[in-house]
Amino acid sequence: MTASPISDRRDLDFMLYEVLQVQHLCAYPRFTDHNRETFAAALELAHQIALDKFLSHNRKSDLNEPQMVDGKVELIPEIGEAVQAYNDAGFCAALADYEAGGMQLPFVIAQACDSMFSAANPGTIAYPALARGVSNLLVEYGTPDQKRLYMQPIVEGRYFGTMCLSEPHAGSSLADIKTTAEPQSDGSYRLTGAKMWISAGDHELGENIIHLVLAKIVGAPAGVRGISLFIVPRWRVNADGGRGERNDVRLAGLNHKMGQRGSVNTFLKFGESGDCYAELVGQPHHGLACMFHMMNEERIGVGMGAILQGLSGYLYSLQYAKERKQGRHPDQKDPTSPPIAIIEHADVRRMLLQQKCYVEGAELLGYHASMLVDRAHDADEAVRRDSRLLLELLTPIVKAWGSDYCLKANELAIQVLGGYGFTREYPVEQNYRDNRINPIHEGTNGIQALDLLGRKAMMDNGAALRLLLAGIDTTVTEAAAIDALRQFAEQLQTTATHVINATRAAGARMQAGEARLALANASHYMAALGHLVVGWMWLRMAVVAHRALPQAGDADRDFYAGKLQACRFFFATELPLAEHHARLVRDADPSAFDMHPEWF
Repeated sequence: MTASPISDRRDLDFMLYEVLQVQHLCAYPRFTDHNRETFAAALELAHQIALDKFLSHNRKSDLNEPQMVDGKVELIPEIGEAVQAYNDAGFCAALADYEAGGMQLPFVIAQACDSMFSAANPGTIAYPALARGVSNLLVEYGTPDQKRLYMQPIVEGRYFGTMCLSEPHAGSSLADIKTTAEPQSDGSYRLTGAKMWISAGDHELGENIIHLVLAKIVGAPAGVRGISLFIVPRWRVNADGGRGERNDVRLAGLNHKMGQRGSVNTFLKFGESGDCYAELVGQPHHGLACMFHMMNEERIGVGMGAILQGLSGYLYSLQYAKERKQGRHPDQKDPTSPPIAIIEHADVRRMLLQQKCYVEGAELLGYHASMLVDRAHDADEAVRRDSRLLLELLTPIVKAWGSDYCLKANELAIQVLGGYGFTREYPVEQNYRDNRINPIHEGTNGIQALDLLGRKAMMDNGAALRLLLAGIDTTVTEAAAIDALRQFAEQLQTTATHVINATRAAGARMQAGEARLALANASHYMAALGHLVVGWMWLRMAVVAHRALPQAGDADRDFYAGKLQACRFFFATELPLAEHHARLVRDADPSAFDMHPEWF
């Protein structure tokens, strides 16, 4: 394999600088010290560390999953070495202020850097990525002391972190959690309960682990309105920042996973001895609002991780198809003629094109959403408001559409390799296994679909959806002025109309008291709106590629032509499916809703 197995830097530069024009973020006061050169340096450093320290043990960590020995988690040493290299390079502080020792990078550039690590080794990147999520939440909601004692050591790479939401009996139903918090006279709390599916929940990589735990203060209202958020350190931290005694947090077991085996997944018990120290984050009973700050960031991360696993499989299968010689064209009758590279077979090209459409369209969407985080620093309040609204709408699409369809890309990569793809000697089978968790964690894709149709598309009387459609209209207008792209512009506009009609019909049913029926086809709504948005991404890329093509050199001419052809393929084979999904939502197809449990 001659190309990078984890990144297509030409394509990344195209998305960041030619389509999104992230260099304009440098006009914001927060990013004024940065320019395209500093962005490129960060990306190149991430790429090198990802290759040298992360990819190099990806297979080994899959074959040697974490073990629980004498109540502690044992990891292969390469995981610690990789995380140390990540922290030493400053990526643990990529988003932090200069004053806190951070790099103060835009979120979109940090996400692009993390994409290298996610493609190289999704198990190992989980440890520092979760820690950084905890740090970012504490920036927003922590007290000065909490930032000093818990956030700053994460920025320095000494502490790690987790998010503890699910419980064994409740799963994703947070209204039913039973972990409780008892107020103490000194203002702290004592927690009692258990949490399941905690990624990076116990290990020896750093000095401490800061758990962010959802719990209910004794006497709190029932349901999600009574949930609060707490800091629960693995080791208590003294007022001077020194590490104190071990907190009453116990590792109760490990979950053995299909993929991403390098990231330990744990069952934790809090307060078995009645002395689990905890500190409230934010206001009582507002825990979900605080936690969603981290969860939304993590959902973009999950979506991007899924997309990059799709990209990794695509890049490998593409290179394989160019090198593997097998068979002949259907009209070649001479059995003694030399076999051809399998990329010459039209059906192999179809599978490669489908992967390209899924992963590159979703990748641009992920970076587009990430850039909306950065626009929170715009001086114009209207821009900040609109960016937040649009980010709310796009986050579940990045997570769910990205993980659904880039998992399909992994299936296609296996198919391109044929029988070899099904063996452990080739990486595409691990790509699939590592990716399979992404439609599940940080809120299953079914939950994301319910959230998208039931809340995000309807919030503020459809304000976010109107913003999205306005952005699509802008691109449609640009493309319609180009003869070669006019038909795609018209097709995207027609698809948008189908989605609008489906949204209105679902909204009317919900207002009429038929929410269950309206939401029964929420996953079809996710597919329809997701295809529309990814079609928008492809049309944006096509507009840029078409304009750049006349002045392009030989290498870039092939690159831009490939973009235009992939857009053509997506609009011919994928975008028409959006109408089908939208129709099911519009008509409230009752097939699943009316199915009786007894009929199965």
